[in-house]
Amino acid sequence: MPPCANNAPVLSKFSPLLLNRFCEQFDEKESIFEARMQSEYPKALDTSLAELDWSPWLDRMYELAQDDGYAERLGENHAAIFIENSSTLFVTFESFPEIGAISEAQRPFGWQLARAQGWSHLCLACKSDTWFREPRVYGYFDRLIDDGFFDEFEQVIFYGAGACGYAAAAFSVAAPGAKVFLIQPQATLDPRLAEWDQRFRYKRRTDFISRYGYAPDMLDACDKGILLYDPNIDEDAMHAALFARSNLLRFRMRHMGALLDRGLLRMEILADLVAGFADDSLTVTAIGRAFRARRNYVLYLKGLLARLEDEGRVYQISRLCQFAMRNTPGPRFRKALKAAYERAKETGVDLPPDGSEA
Repeated sequence: MPPCANNAPVLSKFSPLLLNRFCEQFDEKESIFEARMQSEYPKALDTSLAELDWSPWLDRMYELAQDDGYAERLGENHAAIFIENSSTLFVTFESFPEIGAISEAQRPFGWQLARAQGWSHLCLACKSDTWFREPRVYGYFDRLIDDGFFDEFEQVIFYGAGACGYAAAAFSVAAPGAKVFLIQPQATLDPRLAEWDQRFRYKRRTDFISRYGYAPDMLDACDKGILLYDPNIDEDAMHAALFARSNLLRFRMRHMGALLDRGLLRMEILADLVAGFADDSLTVTAIGRAFRARRNYVLYLKGLLARLEDEGRVYQISRLCQFAMRNTPGPRFRKALKAAYERAKETGVDLPPDGSEA
């Protein structure tokens, strides 16, 4: 049967000759369409950069970006890589260790989404978590502003998580009217404002006051923003509170832990969330609907289990473990379920039969 026959079952009533001619034309047009789609995004976005250290990685970036953009070192610890493709610009702030953690090919997250959406992409990369507090980075954005770089695009979207989320918010002021997508960002690490955050004491001497400094204030010029965080992490919740702005939506994602961005990637919903944010279709309801994927995400279930264990809620523990073990029959849930039944027996609490539907 011709390859297109399944796509055109109604043609079965025609003669085999007519059907073959139609299928040849259909397959030819399909091949042309696929070739056109493949040529619409820069080939650099497909290149593997696996097993390269920071300096060789940047050298390779420099080679790949020549045809469709550029790569520029901003001192020893930072770099900018630009790939031009369309009138929408996706600006991501990413750390080199995190890039390797989320991509076997060691490609920036922004490349994945830029390819899927056909966007242009500007990646600000750092060798380690620096919060991009570096004069060379300030100077780079000053130059982009002076050159009217952001004015050349119809839409600009800034993205970052954690330390990179701070930078995405802080430098978004360079593109007034931009959209800003943040995951667990810090507002500042200035000890006079955030002495309660003991996680990054080694950055206490870093200047978070001067240019592009206090991230929440830098959002005043953006069109709109969204901030995702886990309120069970006290420091993240307190930073999120500092970001309270009329043009920023804050959405709580409980029990996801400190690596929320990785969790969203593993649940395969992060790209859809960013794309929906870009086209203005991302509502609170849409986020909640996408976040239902957590029900099959093991780290979320383990985080929820830990919370229930801390609160001693044996009935809920038994229900959760029975649910989780349908798809994830791991020792963590088996042990917790056994302990819940033993505790229930001691306290006289009635639980659903072991192995019953939750």
